[in-house]
Amino acid sequence: MSPNQDDKSGSFASQSSDRDVGAAGTPAPPRSGSARSFLRLVAKFLLPVIVLGAAGGSYVYLKSTKPEVKQRAQREKAWPVKSMVAAFTDHQPVLKLYGVTVSGRRVEMRALVQGEIIEVGTQLREGGFFKKGDLLVKIDPFQFDGAIVEANAQLAEAEARLSEIEASITLERDALKFEIEQLEIAKRDLERAIPLAAKGTVSKKLADDRRLIVSQRRQSLQNRQNNLKVQAAKARQQRAAMRRLSWRVDQAKRNLRDTVLKAPFASYVTSVNAEIGRIVSVNDRVATLLDKGWIDVSFTLSDSQYGRILSSEKTVAGRDVEILWYVGNRPFIYKAKIERVSAEISSESGGVQVYARLADSEGGAPIRAGAFVEVRVPDQHYKNVLRIPQTALYDGDKVYVIIDSRLQQRKIEVVGAAGTDILIRGPIKAGERILLTRLSTVGEGIKVRDVTSGEGNDVKTSSSGQLGAYKRTAKSKGGGGTADTKDNAGKAKPWARR
Repeated sequence: MSPNQDDKSGSFASQSSDRDVGAAGTPAPPRSGSARSFLRLVAKFLLPVIVLGAAGGSYVYLKSTKPEVKQRAQREKAWPVKSMVAAFTDHQPVLKLYGVTVSGRRVEMRALVQGEIIEVGTQLREGGFFKKGDLLVKIDPFQFDGAIVEANAQLAEAEARLSEIEASITLERDALKFEIEQLEIAKRDLERAIPLAAKGTVSKKLADDRRLIVSQRRQSLQNRQNNLKVQAAKARQQRAAMRRLSWRVDQAKRNLRDTVLKAPFASYVTSVNAEIGRIVSVNDRVATLLDKGWIDVSFTLSDSQYGRILSSEKTVAGRDVEILWYVGNRPFIYKAKIERVSAEISSESGGVQVYARLADSEGGAPIRAGAFVEVRVPDQHYKNVLRIPQTALYDGDKVYVIIDSRLQQRKIEVVGAAGTDILIRGPIKAGERILLTRLSTVGEGIKVRDVTSGEGNDVKTSSSGQLGAYKRTAKSKGGGGTADTKDNAGKAKPWARR
């Protein structure tokens, strides 16, 4: 150390001791804290700036020196879809409709005569069954037996009166003959008396007496003839009365016959309103009978359905249909034939009411009136059409075919329907595969992977419509098998590289 430095050190120490000790020998006051606060403030703001600057510099350095990584080429996605082979054939769809069975013949059986019911049929109850000619009810026949006796007695009286009149007619005819003979005799006697009276042989009085006798005989003959006409008229009148009385006898017999009410045909019973002891009047309802052998099915064809069938067949009547009646899980199937079409078009249903008669209802079919049934009606016959699901149709008139694993749009015409499927015609070749899977991003040229023939198979269809399945064989970890080992760019797939 130099003498000058020693001098400075001593001077500095001297000055410090001078500040620490006052003139009177007491300690000096503490130094001010403003310098210390300033240093702390500078450190608070300067340190973050230094840290941020260092971080920014590091980021720039790392970014500028990072290694270049080659980007992998993006692969085009192939959408897995299902398809069907286009095959044009003739189709006759079946319309699936619903209807209700109705009785083809429904008869209300009413009392034909008045009286007390003394007997009823054993099956006269709701749902009962009667064969043709079975007894329904029997009414007390007492008064009707008496009516027959009275009518027969009146007829017998009329017959006796007619016999009396006919006897009188015979008597008058015989008397008429005598009257004619007597008139002829009187005429001849008068003819002889007139010349004799003119000669004076007999008196003129004798001639006048002969004229009087002729007049009397002529009058008597006229009376006989008139009596004969009267008796003949009485006979005709009596015969008319006899016909009336004979009809009354027949009516009395029929009334007696009507005391027994029988089933006119094999039928089921409903709306029973008769019991033993009940007094019924004429036209009181006893029961309603539904013909067992005549069951119709009533259903509605829409205007379009009716028009299609009418245009192809010219008539709806005579068309065979199939009826299905579901009882639990089991359907009863019946054959039926359309017999008639309603005379009016219903404004409520907006269609045509059609009636088909069950062909085998007479054979003891268990179906009854009022059953809800399914009706299958053959629709119009379509020739050379393609049947596809509705899901394959886009925008109402477009479908897509798969050509070389890509979609191509075809515009088609929908000509009909077959259940949930549709019938189409259009520029589609037989054998081409039609897209069935519904895609939200469908469009021309979209790549697809047809999985119809199996999972993981790229199915291609050439423009000629032939189907080809392109498979590449690879060994899997668990043994032999087939798999696609390359992606669309020709690079090995990751699982194949492993």
